[in-house]
Amino acid sequence: MPINSFLYPGAKVTTAYEVANSCRFNDGDSAYMHKTPGSAGNRRTWTFSCWAKNSEAEAHSTYFGANNAFQLEFHSSGAMLAWKTGGDFMKTNALYRDPSAWYHIVWAFDTTQGTAANRVKLYVNGTQVTSWATASYPSENEELEINNTVPHYVGDYHTGTSENMDGYLAEVCLIDGTAYAASDFGEFDEDSPRIWKPKDVSGLTFGTNGFYLDFEDSANLGNDANGGTDLTEVNLAATD
Repeated sequence: MPINSFLYPGAKVTTAYEVANSCRFNDGDSAYMHKTPGSAGNRRTWTFSCWAKNSEAEAHSTYFGANNAFQLEFHSSGAMLAWKTGGDFMKTNALYRDPSAWYHIVWAFDTTQGTAANRVKLYVNGTQVTSWATASYPSENEELEINNTVPHYVGDYHTGTSENMDGYLAEVCLIDGTAYAASDFGEFDEDSPRIWKPKDVSGLTFGTNGFYLDFEDSANLGNDANGGTDLTEVNLAATD
């Protein structure tokens, strides 16, 4: 518990990290962002993290994908889903259907791992998911479409789909080359240990094709706050 500086003059109080902005994706507008990496990064080891509020619990709602060949989404059932060419390969038993809730989602991929269950890890609100309805882990050293020189999408997985994100995203991070844990993006509150809260991610290593969307600039919602090439916005406005 932080020391009260009013009772102890000169004492230092630690201020919690606050997320100031999110971005609204309206599937009725077919809103999304995209960019294509200029060179391939690490297609075996990477992490995607975001805070998401899904407004449409009974429809597919995609928050990240690439080239019509890979996507991460809220399934229409409410499950968390990873899909690649060939079909669903990771799908949770747990359902995340609360349209008022912010979920922190971390997908960490490392196909170099010899143990299949270590090649894909999903964390929701700081807790690793271990119960799967579908668990077809990638092959050892398999190269996925993420970090390839193909279009990458936030809020969709391919131009012209009907599975756009419908809801809000905040603190969107793609990490190229490292499989991070949820604790690198968030932490449990020391006074209320069931509450998961965000941490400053600016010190993480984003790698060649990684990016960080903080949505701070309403005139440039696709700005990469990590300093890389910005994402191009489609059907998004400053009011989002």
